[in-house]
Amino acid sequence: MKLIKVGVGIVNQTPMAWDSNEANLVATIEQARAEEVSLLCLPEMCITGYGCEDAFHSPGVHKEALVSLRQLAPHTKGMIVTVGLPVMFHKGLYNCACLLVDGNIVGFVGKRYLAGDGIHYEPRWFKPWPEGYQAEIDIDGSSYPIGDIYFDCGGVKVGFEICEDAWVAQRPGGQLAVRGVDIILNPSASHFAFDKFGVRQRFVVEGSRAFGVAYLYSNLLGNEAGRIVYDGGAIIASGGELVATGPRFSYQQHVLTAAVIDIEANRVQKARQVSHRPDLSEDEDDCVEIDFDFPQRVPEAPTCDVPTWEGSERILEEEFTRAIALALFDYLRKSRSRGFVVSLSGGADSAAVSCLVHYAIELGVQQLGIDGVLERLGYCDHLKGATSTRELVNRLLVCMYQRSDNSSDTTSNAASSLAEALGAEFHDVAIDALVDHYTKMIADVIGRELTWEQDDIALQNIQARVRGPSVWMMANLRNSLLLATSNRSEAAVGYATMDGDTCGGLSPIAGIDKAFLRNWLRWVETDGPTNLSTVPALSAVNVQAPTAELRPPDAEQTDEGDLMPYPLLDAIEGSAIRDKHAPLDVFLQMRAAFPNYTVSQLGAWIERFFKLWCRNQWKRERYAPSFHLDDKNLDPKTWCRFPILSGGFERELAELRAYIANLAS
Repeated sequence: MKLIKVGVGIVNQTPMAWDSNEANLVATIEQARAEEVSLLCLPEMCITGYGCEDAFHSPGVHKEALVSLRQLAPHTKGMIVTVGLPVMFHKGLYNCACLLVDGNIVGFVGKRYLAGDGIHYEPRWFKPWPEGYQAEIDIDGSSYPIGDIYFDCGGVKVGFEICEDAWVAQRPGGQLAVRGVDIILNPSASHFAFDKFGVRQRFVVEGSRAFGVAYLYSNLLGNEAGRIVYDGGAIIASGGELVATGPRFSYQQHVLTAAVIDIEANRVQKARQVSHRPDLSEDEDDCVEIDFDFPQRVPEAPTCDVPTWEGSERILEEEFTRAIALALFDYLRKSRSRGFVVSLSGGADSAAVSCLVHYAIELGVQQLGIDGVLERLGYCDHLKGATSTRELVNRLLVCMYQRSDNSSDTTSNAASSLAEALGAEFHDVAIDALVDHYTKMIADVIGRELTWEQDDIALQNIQARVRGPSVWMMANLRNSLLLATSNRSEAAVGYATMDGDTCGGLSPIAGIDKAFLRNWLRWVETDGPTNLSTVPALSAVNVQAPTAELRPPDAEQTDEGDLMPYPLLDAIEGSAIRDKHAPLDVFLQMRAAFPNYTVSQLGAWIERFFKLWCRNQWKRERYAPSFHLDDKNLDPKTWCRFPILSGGFERELAELRAYIANLAS
């Protein structure tokens, strides 16, 4: 047996926060040393942060990354450690993993497959490293190997698949396997999305089996740069078996997962594979040899401790809660804001945002303790002396209910009871005088009174817009983050008042649909996330039909009455926007999926969707940053690009109308 103790480090980094990033890496390395780890894999771009965007093109970023690399190297004495950083070579910038051995830089591996779809824009900044190419790079007068290389460290061969490299059909791991590589390191910056962790785990375990190796997968953690949430989740597999996993959505700045793996067992297993054809050529230009002595280890039991929530039947709701909670907590501390402000309407969206803030604090206390939260938010002097989650929520969350003549006692009571249940500071503010002032002012300008029959949209929107200055003012006074409350379903059709309910510097639920949110709120009311509190006060929210409450009460306004049933809206959005189907194809799909609606109803709703989608792209361009949760995101800056001005599907909608007319004839 040849036993080696390996480790995977997960770190919560911030783009270009050199000192704190370096401190997290050093702390992880020192923890690994204390646990006698010989080989440690750290995430992709962990020195700079993955989300530097166009700052990757800055020579200053390249310079500081190398400064940090040189400062990290001495900490690896007696160990093998990999770190990620951008490297400039021959007028091209490359996404590289650097191997540090026994305190020295020994070489750089270039990423071969760049992530350039969805939310990723790596080809904008980096060049893909060409397969099979090796070179030398000069750094501060010293020459190092760079390129498509692997390393022989004291007789143990180590190779790389860098994030996207493992997601493609022609994985580099296949070539590494025939070269006799023993360990594959995968430093990644893999964003959270629903159900994605299972995919990662499968390619790690299967890679370890097919390639006959130990496979180490590391990832970033937390809300690194504003929009993307990283869930962490270290994975170690060997010979087709899952050996160790680390926690996801941790509030820690760094997490180490370690295990002992048997190199010799994998070699024997690979030799027994009839399909294995080792590369027996004498060309070793792609192998860098380094002296290193691995201390002998004793076997250890696998440590695949899966948190109880990971096995929940409501895993999507559990992931949603933890992803948004961690994202809010990180956004708060990294922006050095002193809390959150929510315009709490008594409806579903603002209730969900407020509950998520509560869970951000509750999970923080659960994982870090009160003192840990106070330390992490040490710049917030108004938190000193807090001794409970409720006290922290009270000092960090302000909810404002802003009533108009069209507001009901139902929403007023729902808002106040929810704020009380969460422990938030609550204020009830009347906006009638402001609405009347603006309405009269414009009536005087145009020389007539405004009426609901003639000026419906304008009279609705002024109520939403006059709420904006008050909540902005509260946020400014408290140096807090104003959270917008629009969801993805509303973003798709522009069912939001710009500078009204879209007010905010951050839009935490803009990436999730209304139907999911309503189901999540009902779950939080009665069952709730594993080991976290439920919110029975949500019953007052959940019994209501969603409504903007912008028309007089006798109009009996509802969101679905203004738009269409939310489940149908979300299905149309998925077909039309995610899957790029034309209106007629969407109609055919919806007719099969929703037989309870008539042909004329479906036709009218689908036409409404396409027209509103095109008309309201400008609104989506102006939404506050949102968190990415799945491949249905409508954020034009990270996922779903669409022209602000377009032909509006006129020909395609005419085809749909003609088809429906033919059905009726």
